[in-house]
Amino acid sequence: MTARRWTIGELLNVSALYLKDKGVESPRLTAELLLALKLGLERVALYLRFDQPLQDEEVAGFRELIRRRLLAEPVAYIRGEKEFWSMAFKVGPGVLIPRPETELLVEQVLDVVRGSPESATEHIRILELGTGSGAVAVALAKSLSSAQVWATEISSEALGYAEANVGRHGVAERVHLLQGDLWEPVRPLGIRFDFVVSNPPYVASEVYDTLPSGVHDYEPRVALDGGERGMHFVTRIIEGAPEFLVPGGWLLIEMSPEQTETALDLVSRQKVYDSARRVEDYTHRYRVVMVRRM
Repeated sequence: MTARRWTIGELLNVSALYLKDKGVESPRLTAELLLALKLGLERVALYLRFDQPLQDEEVAGFRELIRRRLLAEPVAYIRGEKEFWSMAFKVGPGVLIPRPETELLVEQVLDVVRGSPESATEHIRILELGTGSGAVAVALAKSLSSAQVWATEISSEALGYAEANVGRHGVAERVHLLQGDLWEPVRPLGIRFDFVVSNPPYVASEVYDTLPSGVHDYEPRVALDGGERGMHFVTRIIEGAPEFLVPGGWLLIEMSPEQTETALDLVSRQKVYDSARRVEDYTHRYRVVMVRRM
C-alpha cells in the first residue's frame, strides 16, 4: 500500500484540530509556526504552497515538534526565537520569553521622550534592570538613535542571549551589558540615568507552583519568582532608584496588576517621587507603574 502524501494545507488543518482537541492554546498558529520552522519557510509562505506535497521526513520532523509542544515546551523555545517590538529575539532555556505586555515599558519611555523639549532628548541615558534576552534594551536603543542604554542581568546564561540579540540588531555600541544583581554592576560607574526601566521577577513565591506547566517547567525561576507577594524586587527597585536617577528622571516597572496599589503606596512613602501613575496593558489591567524623581 502506498503511504499517504500529505500536502501542507492538509497537514496544517489536521494538526490544528489535533492541537485544539489536546487543549493547546492558539492551535492553528502553533501548527503554522512549527511547520514553517520545519520547512525553513516564513509563515505566510505556507499559504502560497498549500497544495505542495511533503516528504516523509518532513512530516516526521513536524510530528516531533508537535510532540514537544504537547509536553508544554513553549513554542518560542522550540523555534529558538520570539518576536518583540516587531523584531525577532533569540531565546531558549535559561532566559525568560519576552511578553507583549512588556512592550508597554518601551511605549511609555517613548511617550515621555516625545513630550520633552528636543534639547532634553539629545543624550538620553537609560538603565534596564534584569534585561533577560535584551529585548527592552534593544527596542529602546533602536527607537532612540541617540540614547545610550545600560542593562544589567544576574544570570550569565540569560546574558549570553542578550549579547547575541544586541549584536543581531546592530546596537552593540550603544547597549552596554553588565552582569550582576540590579544596581550592583552600575554603582561603580557613577552614572545617573534619565530612565530606569525593569520587568523584574514578580510572581509571588506562594503561587509559583500554580503557574502553567509551560512556564513553571521550562522558564527560569530566577526570572519569575519575586518572593513573598512577588514584591521583593519591586520594593528594592523603588527604594534604590533615586540614587541612580537624575532629577526629573523616570522609573518604570512592570508588575502584576494586583501589586500596583502596593507599589504606589511604597512610592508615596519615599518622599522623592512625583507624577506617579499606573498604565493599563492591552487587556485593560494595570501593568506598569511609572513615577518621576523630584
